[in-house]
Amino acid sequence: MATKIVIDAGHGGSVDPGAVYKGREEKNDNLNLAMAVGKILSENGVDVVYTRTDDTYQTPFEKAQIANEDGADFFLSFHRNSSPMPNQYSGAESLVYDLSGTKAELAKNINGALGELGFKDLGVSARPGLVVLRRTRMPAVLIETGFINNDSDNALFDEKFDDIAEAIAYAILGTLDETKTEEPEHSSSVLYRVQTGQFRQKANADNQLYELQDMGYPAFILEEDGFYKVQVGAFHQLENAIKMERRLRLDGYSTWITTR
Repeated sequence: MATKIVIDAGHGGSVDPGAVYKGREEKNDNLNLAMAVGKILSENGVDVVYTRTDDTYQTPFEKAQIANEDGADFFLSFHRNSSPMPNQYSGAESLVYDLSGTKAELAKNINGALGELGFKDLGVSARPGLVVLRRTRMPAVLIETGFINNDSDNALFDEKFDDIAEAIAYAILGTLDETKTEEPEHSSSVLYRVQTGQFRQKANADNQLYELQDMGYPAFILEEDGFYKVQVGAFHQLENAIKMERRLRLDGYSTWITTR
């Protein structure tokens, strides 16, 4: 069965534009990024449900209810942060109900991916009082993709928008694969990964991992058969794995596609 993820674009409608800075409304940034990430997840075999796809207002309770009624496996809410004074703070942060389980690992991986693109990593924080984290029955993460009243964060958000969407999506896909505990033996689902190295020593694998992450790739290490394997991405469609392999080869890596 495909993983079902509810993608929530925070705020919405004339009632709730979210934070506003120099005419820029948070609700629009949230929706654009939520739709872009959802598209990549859908292309990789994830069953995506959106709380909204246009400028619609929903209460936080309604958003949580959509996820619960759809029986989602995960809930992701997209936001931009704000501070009392312009350019006072900067960086990306992820919020979870508590700092345990898959949700915390997912939040950490998303933050790390955004950090590789230039956002200051503000870490993962527990916010049990937020309705969309408290009322959802599945692991939930609220992503604060930079401060909307910070000019540098806005420039990064705009200039690297596609990279940001890819980084978040691949962080999600990689986390789902690492934490997946059940896969029916008769399942026909195939997962494609691009492998860049296989090492006996973890230190050597770590060196390549950090190098790839510094270049913005969603890389991770898989320990298997006595080796530390450095891999990039986790794709349900072969064509997407091939695209990633081509990018890596252009950057000078010897790669091959593996399946699982």
